[in-house]
This record gives sequence, structure tokens and C-alpha cells, in this order.
Amino acid sequence: MTRICLDTSAYTNFRRGSPEAVQAITRARSVLVPVIVLGELHAGFQLGSRTEENEAGLIQFLSNPAVRVVNVDHETADTYAELFADLRRAGTPVPTNDLWVAAMAVREGATVLTYDDHFRRIVRVGCLVLKTTPVAV
Repeated sequence: MTRICLDTSAYTNFRRGSPEAVQAITRARSVLVPVIVLGELHAGFQLGSRTEENEAGLIQFLSNPAVRVVNVDHETADTYAELFADLRRAGTPVPTNDLWVAAMAVREGATVLTYDDHFRRIVRVGCLVLKTTPVAV
């Protein structure tokens, strides 16, 4: 897998040192971080007790040349709408922010890296669903 699009759960587990997340991210040629994920991360940082440490870690991660932030555009919005409608018709909705992540992955031709199994319901996007591995802290 050379091009991955991170879900919030993948970044969080990467920062915690989960071996499978570290391996997948460090082996990728291109790591995409949707702006939606940035919003979720910043919200979590503000609610936590290590805001500055978490922000600094994110800044360092984003400075890696293999990492690129991806934004919502018209094509992404159209893809989001199609995915939303397909899932609604099938009776298998997924969380809204995850649909945005999937739409960006589709646009970029990337595989979603996640710990959230519901990404498997989105047939137009490839996903690698990792399993949680306890990490000693």
C-alpha cells in the first residue's frame, strides 16, 4: 500500500505507538490527512490535558514530506453525496465525518487506514482496518 488516507483512529494509534499503525504509516509512500481529521484531532486536543504536546506532535507529523493535508472541494462534495445516498439506500449509514474521509480517499485514489470497521460498508473506497494492539505506556 503506497498511498493511504488517515482516519482519526489511525493517527491516534500511530501516536500511541501501535505497531500496526506505525508500520502502515511509515511504509506508505504518500500519507494523506483529510482536513476533517485535523478538526477531530484539534477538538480532542482541546478537551485533553496535553494540548500543547499533542499539537506539537501533529505539527511535526505534518512536516514530513510524505504527508499532505487534503481539503474538501467540489469533486469531494459530489462523491460524499453519492456515498451518502448509496449507504442510506442500503440502510447502512456510517458517521458523517467518516464519509467525508472516504470521499477524499476516493478522490485521491488512496486506501483509508482506520480502526473503524464501518468503513468496510463503503464499497467505493479501499480500506485497511487495523486491530487494536495494546501498547505499554
